[in-house]
Amino acid sequence: MRVNVVSDVHGNARDLATAGDGADALICLGDLVLFLDYADHSRGIFPDLFGAANADRLVELRTARRFEEAHAFGRELWAGLDVEPATAIEGAVRRQYAELFAALPTPTYATYGNVDIPRLWPEYAGPGTTVLDGDRVELGGRVFGFVGGGLTTPMRTPYEISDEEYAAKVEALGEVDVLCSHIPPDVPELTYDTVARRFERGSRALLAAVRRTKPRYALFGHVHQPLARRMRVGATECVNVGHFAATGRPWTLEW
Repeated sequence: MRVNVVSDVHGNARDLATAGDGADALICLGDLVLFLDYADHSRGIFPDLFGAANADRLVELRTARRFEEAHAFGRELWAGLDVEPATAIEGAVRRQYAELFAALPTPTYATYGNVDIPRLWPEYAGPGTTVLDGDRVELGGRVFGFVGGGLTTPMRTPYEISDEEYAAKVEALGEVDVLCSHIPPDVPELTYDTVARRFERGSRALLAAVRRTKPRYALFGHVHQPLARRMRVGATECVNVGHFAATGRPWTLEW
C-alpha cells in the first residue's frame, strides 16, 4: 500500500493535480486556501483585494508580532471596500476551492486546516473525496484517524477552536495506527518556525494521545519551516509532511 500525504496546499492547484500519482490514495491535511503568501506578497486573497504594498505592510506587522496593529490596519482596509468583508472573502475562497477540489484525485481523504472554511467543503468535495474530522478510516489494514483545524491564536484564522473542543475530537479517535492532523503535537522542535522565528501552536491533546496510544505515525503540517521535520516521541514517528505550496512534493507512506 502506498499513500501520498500533503498539507498546506495554499492555492497550489497545479501540483495538487499530480500529488496522488503512483499512490493508492492521497491524504490532505488542510490549508487549501491562500490568503497571503509570505514568500510572495503579490499572491493570495489579501493582495488581490488590497494590492501588494498593503500586503507588504501586513506581513511586516505580523512578523514583528504587532498583532493589534495588524488587526487595526486590516480593519481600516476592509472598511474601504464597497462590499462586506465576509462577502468578499467567501467569494475569493469559493473560487479557490472550485479549482483545488477539482484537482484532488480519487480517492482523497482530507481534513481541514486552520485557514479553511469547513462549511463550504460539502459544496466542492466530489464523491472521490472523503472529509474526516474526529473520524477514522481503514486503509490497507491500518487505521487512520483525522483531526482538523487549529487552536486559537492572535492571528484569528477561520477554523480555530478551543483546546477543549480540539481535545474532544482527539479523544473520539481512540487508538489508531496513523494519527493525522493539521497542527503538530505540542513539542518545541515540531512547533518552532525557523523563518518566522516563532512557535506556532501545537496540541497538548495530540501529544498526550501519542504518548498514551502509541500510533506508528503522527502526520501533520502547519509549521512551514520547522526546526525538526521528523522526530520520535516514544514509539511514534512524528512527521511534518511539508509545506506543499512551496515544494509541490507529497510525502509518501508505504507498507
